[in-house]
Amino acid sequence: MKLILNEEQQFLKDTAKNFAEERTPVNHFRSLRDNKDEDLWDRDVWKEMVNLGWSGILVPEEYGGSNFGVAGISVILQECGRTLTPSPLFATGVLGAHAISNFGTEEQKTKYLPKIVSGEITTAVAVDEISHHNPLKTNMSAILKDDTYVLNGKKVFVIDGASADLLIVLARTSGNSGDHTGLTLFIVENKQTNVDVVKLSMADSRNYANITFSDVEVPKKDILGDAEAGGEAIENILDIGRIAIAAEMLGNAEAAFESTINYLKERKQFGVLIGTFQALQHRAAEMFCEIELTKSSVMAAMQGADNNSNELQRLASLAKTIAGETLHLVSNEAIQMHGGIGVTDEYDLGFYLKRARVVEQIFGSSKFHTERYANISGF
Repeated sequence: MKLILNEEQQFLKDTAKNFAEERTPVNHFRSLRDNKDEDLWDRDVWKEMVNLGWSGILVPEEYGGSNFGVAGISVILQECGRTLTPSPLFATGVLGAHAISNFGTEEQKTKYLPKIVSGEITTAVAVDEISHHNPLKTNMSAILKDDTYVLNGKKVFVIDGASADLLIVLARTSGNSGDHTGLTLFIVENKQTNVDVVKLSMADSRNYANITFSDVEVPKKDILGDAEAGGEAIENILDIGRIAIAAEMLGNAEAAFESTINYLKERKQFGVLIGTFQALQHRAAEMFCEIELTKSSVMAAMQGADNNSNELQRLASLAKTIAGETLHLVSNEAIQMHGGIGVTDEYDLGFYLKRARVVEQIFGSSKFHTERYANISGF
């Protein structure tokens, strides 16, 4: 496996870099937060991203997409991560697009995929029900009555759940919490009655929500994939999401590291640039090495996904683990090397620390994935 980008992927990366620097610098994110924007992402900016074709990168060509693969969308998210670009690209262009493209019926694909590509709808995946990520702990019930399922339960920490038009919901149609079997995925319209959405105020100012379902009726035709086979499907969807979010975390770490290096070259103590202090050089070198290691793990994971590798689960957990540990280290060290100014709201660096602490938990922390990797490997 060659850990390099091909020409098309490099073009996407360069385009995303220019877009993020020109259209969505960190000040754009700051403005949305300060103005308490309802969605916490700009619809005009999202339309520009849609026009660039990013919403359809994981969508097959016959439904209007470009089918550039996980590597294509991941390099875009990496560059967007550098400027904390707020958008529904991850929840819609990755999770929703991949889920419906790979597990939807022909009717579902025809109905929803062109709307995802055109930006007409956004999606969110509702999985977790407890504070720590564990899809098997699903208790949300889906009881069949005639040809309709009735959903009852609550989902927490749903990314872009406050603004999504369409929800992909994991519910239990049989068995008990913790069972691998008995899980089913459903497509649910977010705006219907009996779906109560509570927007969350998180440290990183991203769009999250808790969603309660009270006797929500979903017809059989809106099952995503096969009934009772949602466990396998959601793991595949989440693994693609884990790889993509690991790429975004890599971008977060790169930006925080570059900001720190620039500060070391400018800040003086006792009339000497602090970048000449050997102790700080060693700490900077450690960050550099960890970021390079993260690049390799993320690259291996996204190429494995595009090549339908049998090692997808291990590669996804490895990428998410290393990206989480690296971003945690870099965000901590960046603050330490900047000193008090690093945590002031006027300085952008604090945003990366806040994002790090939240995104580390999305779809499983490093601890979760270390254990998962060990279990998959037979330890």
